[in-house]
Amino acid sequence: MIHWQDAWTPSKPVLKRAVKNDALTVRKQEVLSYIQLVNDYWQANNKPEVRSFWDHAAYHTGNIAAYQLTGNRSWLNYSSTWGEYNKWMGARESNPAKWKYLKYGEGQDYVLFGDWQICFQTYLDLVAIEQGGYSRKMMEDPRVARAIEVMGYEADSKVHDYWWWADALYMVMPVMTKMYKMTGDEKYLDKLYENICYSDSIMLDEETGLYFRDGRYVYPKHKTNSGKKDFWARGDGWVLAGLAKVLQDMPSDYRHYRFFLEKYKKLAKSVAALQQKEGYWTRSMMDAEQAPGPETSGTAFFTYGLLWGINHQILSAKEYMPVINRSWHYLTKTAIQGNGKLGYVQPIGDRAIPGQVINADSQANFGVGAFLLAATEYYYYLSK
Repeated sequence: MIHWQDAWTPSKPVLKRAVKNDALTVRKQEVLSYIQLVNDYWQANNKPEVRSFWDHAAYHTGNIAAYQLTGNRSWLNYSSTWGEYNKWMGARESNPAKWKYLKYGEGQDYVLFGDWQICFQTYLDLVAIEQGGYSRKMMEDPRVARAIEVMGYEADSKVHDYWWWADALYMVMPVMTKMYKMTGDEKYLDKLYENICYSDSIMLDEETGLYFRDGRYVYPKHKTNSGKKDFWARGDGWVLAGLAKVLQDMPSDYRHYRFFLEKYKKLAKSVAALQQKEGYWTRSMMDAEQAPGPETSGTAFFTYGLLWGINHQILSAKEYMPVINRSWHYLTKTAIQGNGKLGYVQPIGDRAIPGQVINADSQANFGVGAFLLAATEYYYYLSK
C-alpha cells in the first residue's frame, strides 16, 4: 500500500540521480494531489446513497482503484455505504423467469442487463479487500450472494447475446474475470469469450479493431455527417479499459488469453493513432468536426487502458508514453478545475451529437471514475 507521504532518501554519491529521483517524487506527489482533489470534491458534493446503476457503479470502480493506491479509508467507506444502501444487488427482481437484457431498461426486472451488473465489480472487490484477496472463502460472504446468483445464471445459460452495446464490455467482462478469481471456475471465462464473440459479430470493425457503439452505428449503414466511420470515444474507452481489466485478472495460460491480448493490442494501436494534438480524443474519433472540442471520459478511459498496457510490458513505453503525456496534460491542465471539478465530460448518451456543447462545468460520476483509474495507473508508471 502506498501512503500519501512517500519516503525518499537521495543517493549520496550520484548527484544527478538524486536530482532525478527528487523530481520523480515531486511528480508522484502531484499525481496523488490530483487524485485527492478530484475524489474529495466528488464525494463532498455527492452522497453515496444512490442506486447501483451503471453510471454510479462506474465511479466506484475508480474509487476502489484510488483506495487501493492510497489506503484512504474514507473512500473505501464511501463505496461500502453505497453497497449497503443497494443491499449488495443490482436489479432486484427475484424470479429468473422475469429477468431481461435484450433491450435497454432500467427496471428491476433487467437483472441480466449489463448496466445493472457492473456494481458486482465493486461488491466483489470490497469483500476481497476485507478478506485479504480473492479466494473461494469469499463465496461464504452474503455480500456476494447476488453476484453468484446472477452471474452464475448467466454463465450457465445457453444464450450468448447479452452484450449488444460496447459499454457492456466494461460493465460485465471484468465481473466475469472476478467471478473466476473468486470461484476458480473457468465457466465464467468461457462465457466471457462466448459473449464477446457475439459482440464482435455485430459491432467490431475488423479493419481497425475499434468498436461501433452498437449495431445501429455500423458503417456504412451509419456515417458521420461528412461520410466517415463514426466511432464514439467513450464507447471505445469502455472497451479498451474493460480489456485491460480482463487481462489483469485472466490467467495467461487460459486457452483464449491470446485472443483477448491481441484484441487489446490492436485496439490500443488504433486508439493512439486517433488522438488530437491537444491530448484529448474527440467524441467521434475519426471525425473531429462531428462534435468538435475536448471530451474527458473517453480520454481518461483511453489513458487508463494504454497506461495499463505500458505498466504490464504489453505496450511499448517509447511508442505510447508520448500519447500519455499529451492526454495527462489535457486531463490536468484543462479538464480538472481549480476546485476539483472534472469538466468536459459528455453527458450520458450513445454517440457524438453535432451541436452538443460540453464545457468546464460538464461533469459526471463515470467521468470521475475514469480519471481515478487513469491517475492511479499513472502513479504506478512513475513508481516503476
